Formats: sequence, structure tokens, C-alpha cells
Amino acid sequence: MALADHLRELRTRFLVSVVAIALGCIPGWLLYPYLLTKLSEPITAAGGQLNFQGLMTGFSVQLLVALMVGIIVASPVWVYEVWAFIVPGLTKKEKWTALAFLSSAVPLFLAGCGIAYLILDKAVAIMLSFVPAEQLNIMPAADYLVFVTRFIVAFGLAFLLPVLLVALNMVGVLPAALMLRCWRIAVIVIFVLSALITPTPDAVTMFFLAVPMVVLYFAACGVAFGLDRRREKQRPEWADLADDEAGPL
Repeated sequence: MALADHLRELRTRFLVSVVAIALGCIPGWLLYPYLLTKLSEPITAAGGQLNFQGLMTGFSVQLLVALMVGIIVASPVWVYEVWAFIVPGLTKKEKWTALAFLSSAVPLFLAGCGIAYLILDKAVAIMLSFVPAEQLNIMPAADYLVFVTRFIVAFGLAFLLPVLLVALNMVGVLPAALMLRCWRIAVIVIFVLSALITPTPDAVTMFFLAVPMVVLYFAACGVAFGLDRRREKQRPEWADLADDEAGPL
């Protein structure tokens, strides 16, 4: 397609994703009291307290919680839209492979969000452990919910790493051999990104994110090798001939 067509396609897919997230915000808005109680448990259990300071704080916090739920609930839609934009023009067999792998993308995203929620209390406890025992930690509710949202969504997005790698392999940008040859660099980059993505400076949280990402990276390498091998078998005999060399016929 021409550049203008690509831009129009990007605009359409972006709008579809935004509408899906907006619809997904509805249950988050309706379930806000329950969700706020569950999300604030780590800080209250560690002796902290949320403070709703300011006239608009209550509204902004409820909107932030609803947005996080919308991103999670609408993940099947926006993950598909991203995949469909990155990997266009697939053959029939490749589309089945893409559909099979895409069906694992949403569980991967949800698994990342779930792991983040499970270790949220540990991350909060580590941060609050630096507060002197005789002092109180009264945290602004907006700051805490921004921290929680970034923490959970970052884990979910990080778990989509194999989807991105396989997508790049399917369009011919990232061969499997190159992925495996650069595994040492990839592991270092993963640990650095994990340290940057996680909003806490402790090494425990970083390892909780980095180790699964390394495993998913090698899983993506395995899938990419299978795709490369199948494409190699389907190549015609004349594909490697020079332009001035006669073919088998």
C-alpha cells in the first residue's frame, strides 16, 4: 500500500483500539469501590494510608482505575489490531500460524498483569520498609494508583515480547538465527529494560519481570526457527540462482 493508505489503516486500527478500551472502562468505573479496596490492600497492610487531597482527586483516581481495567479487558482487541498492522499480507497457512500465536498473546498479557498483582504487596512493602518506624506514610492516592497502574500494565506489555519477535520474524525483519546468535545481548537488554520498566528500584521486582521475559525470548526463538524452516522448504529451486543463471527448466 501507499504511505497514505498505511496511515489511514493505522488511524482506523487506533480508533478501534481506543473505542474498545473506552468500552472496557465501563466495568472498571462501576466496580471502582471494590477495585480500590483490593488495590490499596498492599499499602494499608504495610501500615500506609491513602490521602485523597484536592477537589478532583477522587474523580481522577476513579478514572485511572477504570482506564487500567479498560486496557486489560480490551486486550484481545488492541493486541489483534497491533498484530494485524505489523503483519499484513500473510498467506493462508501463515494466517493460521498467526492466529494460533495471537491466541496466546492475550493470555500472556493477562499472565503478566496477574504476576504483577501477586507481587504488588512485596514491592510496596519493600518501598515502605525505608520509612522510619516512628513515622507515618500518608501517600497521595493519585500517586499510588499511578504507581499500581504502571506496575501492572508494564508487566503485561513486557510479556508480549514473544509476540513482537515472532511478528518481526514473519515479515522477514528478524531471522531466528540472528535472534539466537544475539541471545547474550538480548538478555542484557531485557534486564536493563526490566530495571527501567519496574517503578521500584529493588532487584527482586526486576528479577520477577526479567526471568519470565528471558524464557519467553527463547520460546520466541523456537517458534521463529520453526517458521524459518517451513519457509525454507517452501522456497522454489530457482530462488537461490543468479539473475543470469538458467533454472532447472
